[in-house]
Amino acid sequence: MVDLAEEEMDNPTFRSDTVLSDVHLHCPSKRHLMVRLNAVGQPVFLSYFKLLWSTEDLASGKHVREITTGREHQCRSGDEPCDKDRSNIKKEGELNSEGVEALLDDDGDLEVTRRPRSASDLEAEDLLRDIVCPVILMKGKEDAFEDEEQECTCSDVVKIEHTMATPLEDVGKQVWRAAFLLADYILFKRDTFRSCSVLELGGGTGITSIIMGTVAKRVYCTDVGEDLLAMCEQNVALNKHLMEPGGGEVKVKELDWLKDEFCTDPEAPYSWSDEEIADLLDHCSVIMAADVFYDDDLTDALFRTLYKITHNLRSSCTVYLALEKRLNFTLRHMDVTCEAYSHFRNTLRDLENLQDGKIKYTVEPIKLDFCQFLVYERIEQL
Repeated sequence: MVDLAEEEMDNPTFRSDTVLSDVHLHCPSKRHLMVRLNAVGQPVFLSYFKLLWSTEDLASGKHVREITTGREHQCRSGDEPCDKDRSNIKKEGELNSEGVEALLDDDGDLEVTRRPRSASDLEAEDLLRDIVCPVILMKGKEDAFEDEEQECTCSDVVKIEHTMATPLEDVGKQVWRAAFLLADYILFKRDTFRSCSVLELGGGTGITSIIMGTVAKRVYCTDVGEDLLAMCEQNVALNKHLMEPGGGEVKVKELDWLKDEFCTDPEAPYSWSDEEIADLLDHCSVIMAADVFYDDDLTDALFRTLYKITHNLRSSCTVYLALEKRLNFTLRHMDVTCEAYSHFRNTLRDLENLQDGKIKYTVEPIKLDFCQFLVYERIEQL
């Protein structure tokens, strides 16, 4: 392993040509262990993502407690003052209006007295906005990973290997917010997905397929790139215990949107057998994808793949798409835009308006007022 002092990683820096998910910058995990270097020399970390229920709840079908959202959540997390805090602020304002002399420093600048942060504020922020400080395993400390694993409760934690920052072509090795959002919806509507056969397009690290595997019968988690698929397969193995109570199964397979056919070469890793393709086409009733709409060419390729697969399915299916609208300032528009999202919406509209006499698509937005079952920041751009 890399022989670095832990304090050297307290403030990690990244090259300007890399992409970094802020899920990693403010991650709900308590610890992050660098467990290895992957085939292209990128550090691979292990993070723990908290589930707000246990495998016993999954098996029994119990509902879990809901994370408070909206105004009440803002008060708890410190983003907005609570009623009690507002009254305190009002009292402070009344005192100031009575002519209390302002405090000035030696240079004459105003010294602002900050409101003391309550223990509940600190606890909520510790839950939702832990700043990442990766831990580097030291040479000769092979048992560090085992100790960390023993600390976490396996029944309420999803363990995911991922990278912190990557070039654009490797973004699938990171964890993204829309994957959590789609996982939340799966857990909220778990009776809808129970015993289904599911295909995920662009599964990445596999976190959404793993959550789906807790309720579905079989999940085909697909992506492209042997290194990424190996990481995904490792994550499925790490969380096998979560899927065992429901008898779910996750199969990691290659599916390249730029190719017309499934990879069936028996010599190629993660290829499809004829039986698996037949099983998918005969039984698949759900297709899903999360945070895969960031490049216009890949978006076009995904929708072509989606059309070909749904056209060949024996029965109708439902497709669930989740994404985060990422706003960027562009010189071309001299304004803040979201071009990738706009292209996605236009392509989705084209699919809905398709009239080829063979298949019909309908599009329905899902309101984001369902419960939150994983600890992450559910922002309004999701």
